Amino acid sequence: MTQTDLIQRLTVDLPITAGSFIVTVYGDVVVPRGEVLWIGSLIAICARIGISENLVRTAVSRLVAAGRLEGERVGRRSFYRLAPAARAEFAEAARLLYARNQPSGDWLVLLDPHLPEDLARRHRMARIGGDLWLCPARNDLPPTGGLVLRATTVAGTDQLPQLARFWDLDTLAARYRDVLDRFTPLAGVVPAITPEDALIARLLLVHLYRGVLLRDPGLPAAALPPDWPGTEAQALFRNLYPALTPLAEAHVAKVMEGDDGPLAETTPRSQARLQALA
Repeated sequence: MTQTDLIQRLTVDLPITAGSFIVTVYGDVVVPRGEVLWIGSLIAICARIGISENLVRTAVSRLVAAGRLEGERVGRRSFYRLAPAARAEFAEAARLLYARNQPSGDWLVLLDPHLPEDLARRHRMARIGGDLWLCPARNDLPPTGGLVLRATTVAGTDQLPQLARFWDLDTLAARYRDVLDRFTPLAGVVPAITPEDALIARLLLVHLYRGVLLRDPGLPAAALPPDWPGTEAQALFRNLYPALTPLAEAHVAKVMEGDDGPLAETTPRSQARLQALA
């Protein structure tokens, strides 16, 4: 498989915007390496998947206006870092991607007539009737003034799959299968690909998998349909990401620059991610 064939196969019919891909680049590469990136490096990475310089500059301007990036100039060069408001979001996405998250088996039931839709979506909650919302219990509580109850299953565990109907699992399953279809063939050819391809492939893997994971409610296994593809997709990610990383990070150090020079090949934070995946 040639360099061009690999990237074309991974991106065929893949709807991807400059802004969302830039978020992926920062989350996967830049955040563990000081959070600052020269826009020229960003333009070069985006060009590999067909995103033009004009689109990159427009998307960066919009991210700055939205309070997600902050810009600074050093000489004639422009650099961008994460804005404070975006850091918590990146941290939450990283916890989902790189750590093993096992459902506790408990549930949160929330009563709130004024729960904003975007807050419910961010916490992957489902409306179960009226002003009642449901999600698996996690470490964080939705920042709401409503009543929050923590429920434990004490009987009828065979009926847990009925709770799955409150979420659109069919759409999630289709997106997980897309991850599997695109990236499973890559696992067998990693040793033969170039460092540049390894970096682009890893970014695309993170981009596509993260997009599903941030919408997945994280239901316990007993509540999921048989042959749930999210389980296989998680295993693929946990195996393929470390396999791509040595080549990918060698290319990071070669071509990507922050405000004090080339980005480091590895850092304690990037190593911690690999250790969490192990």
